[in-house]
Formats: sequence, structure tokens, C-alpha cells
Amino acid sequence: MNMEKENSLQFYAAGSVDEFLLQIGRVVEINGQEIAVFPLSDGRIFAALNQSPHPKGGPLAEGILSGHYLYDPLYDWKIDLTTGLVQAPDTGQASMCRVKVENGQVWIAFEQQLQMT
Repeated sequence: MNMEKENSLQFYAAGSVDEFLLQIGRVVEINGQEIAVFPLSDGRIFAALNQSPHPKGGPLAEGILSGHYLYDPLYDWKIDLTTGLVQAPDTGQASMCRVKVENGQVWIAFEQQLQMT
């Protein structure tokens, strides 16, 4: 698996930018984790653990994107992809991942709590 270090984070190659369709969530598996990748129409790319913050869980990748918001496909919770925060009246937070794009390649890093032990 392709990876590189930046500070204390390990970034893993998720694919080329061209492999991700705009406004369509896609699941990639990195280090045993399902990560939902969301390329926005403005060129930004966000990624989160493919698990809804709703108490009953569920996938996020199939959600609908509108601007920088993701609408959970099962519960219609509105999630701000810039912060991972669920918008009122609901509460919660999606587990977001760090994303960087270099030379047409998408790289994703996990915060420590997402890493497998």
C-alpha cells in the first residue's frame, strides 16, 4: 500500500483525482477501514469513516451532497463536511479524515482514533 508521512500523520494513497466522480460519494478501503470520499464540485475533497454518527449507524458514502453538506442516506441528517458536525436540530459528529491532493493523487490520513490497532 502506498503511504507517506507528514508530521505525525500517515497518508495513504486513495486513488487518482480522476477516479472520483464529482458530487458522488465513493468508498475506498484503507488499512482495513472503509472510508467515504466526497469530491465536491468546487474541487475540494473530503473523507470520513463510512459510518453515520447516528446511534443506529449506517453508511455515509451513499448520501446526497449539496454544497459542502452531506445528507445521511438513512436518517437525512445534515452533516457539514468541513467540520463533520451534524447540523441542528440533530447532534453528533462524523469521523472525518485528513485529505490532501498532490500531483493528481488523493491521499487520506486517519486521526489516531481511526487507526486499527
